[in-house]
Amino acid sequence: QRAALVEHEPGVHAAAVQRLGDPARRIPERLLVAAEREQHVTRRREARREQILDAARGCFARYGFAGTTTKSVAQAAGISEGLLFRHFPTKAALHAEILAEACETDPEFHRLLELTPSTATLVTLVREMVAHFLRATEAQDSEEAQRIRLLISSQLGDGEFARLLFGKIGALVGPVFSASLARAVAAGDAAAVEGKPLDLFWFAHQTVHMIALTRLPPEPTLAYPAPPDLERLACQFILRGLGLTQAAIASHMDAAPSPSGTAGMIAESA
Repeated sequence: QRAALVEHEPGVHAAAVQRLGDPARRIPERLLVAAEREQHVTRRREARREQILDAARGCFARYGFAGTTTKSVAQAAGISEGLLFRHFPTKAALHAEILAEACETDPEFHRLLELTPSTATLVTLVREMVAHFLRATEAQDSEEAQRIRLLISSQLGDGEFARLLFGKIGALVGPVFSASLARAVAAGDAAAVEGKPLDLFWFAHQTVHMIALTRLPPEPTLAYPAPPDLERLACQFILRGLGLTQAAIASHMDAAPSPSGTAGMIAESA
């Protein structure tokens, strides 16, 4: 009878129910109650966190990053600002989490991350990243262009937003990038380059990021070729810097699929 009662309680594992009939293996009731209470607290915390994120998405979409405050997000979520800080210590942390979640839940982004590590995958990742940065600056007031400005402003200030976002993007993209670079070296398509693979990823990222910055003003600060020539030249430059041979670049650049909307997810740290 006691087992039947516990079986209907949420969060109690079936194995625990089976053990109640065996005195030698019986789980103390206080432990079951404590585990159930902990699961309840976790569910409430996760629900509250999602409530805050939903409110923040609306505020950032309506007022932009500069016009949004933690107070306005708390009001939109129907909670106190103090409670918001228990989940997200700063506005930058909130915004970085929203961008990272956009990556984590995007099916096309996951498709790219699930590609088999190879020379071809490495070329695809670089092409997607370059395409994103260059296309983000085609419209001066686009969300992507504003995000590039926000990232630069962060690095001119305390750097918190940049650090948070770089950390999340590196954790997502780093493994497939590193594995693909290793496969390219093993296949003879690239020479080993000194440095950690993740550092090499950021070298590539920052190179195209700075190219994109020259295109942010109404009149570009450098007279680079127009896309798609600039995309092709930038990809070749980055891939050579990663150690790829010219033959491998020529072969895989032609075979790689054209950059798509997934480019925004590969380089979401813009």
